[in-house]
Amino acid sequence: MRAPIGTFDTANPAPDVLNLLTRPVADAVRSWRGSVPAQDLIHVDTEPDWADTATFVEHYGSDLLDTSANCVVVSGKRGGEATLAACVVLSATKVDVNGVVRRHLGARKASFASMDTATGETGMEYGGITPIGLPADWPVLVDAAVADLPYVLIGSGTRRGKLIVPGKALAELPGATVVEGLGIAV
Repeated sequence: MRAPIGTFDTANPAPDVLNLLTRPVADAVRSWRGSVPAQDLIHVDTEPDWADTATFVEHYGSDLLDTSANCVVVSGKRGGEATLAACVVLSATKVDVNGVVRRHLGARKASFASMDTATGETGMEYGGITPIGLPADWPVLVDAAVADLPYVLIGSGTRRGKLIVPGKALAELPGATVVEGLGIAV
């Protein structure tokens, strides 16, 4: 199978390679619902040492510079209560944590979650966190620019491998809200 974006040696429908995904991601793919069929979620094998954006693009295709997204875990706090959420933005942007995220979560303060919190609460590897398979009660904020892409490259739950999915599939995830201006230019 050929991936719809990038140049990868190995690409398979995610339901066919559940063993390559972390348990929460595999469970989410196994129970997938939405207008995009699970077979349209494509797993591509990638070299973890090439994760840096410039190196990644050099090896897997220049089109990925504009079609890759990052999923970061944030924590919003108000009155001693903390809310964890995921934010999905294009790789060439950064999450507007102190503006858009803080306001959307109704938090007094918002910040990036620690690596231990992000990996512990998601069951995913740092550097591979994906919005697919997150805890069902988490808000998932998806930048409109990501949701509008025909295909977007995101993490797969592990550092080895990525998922290529239609942007609209991310907008349909449990707890997802499409947010204008979530990602801001670096």
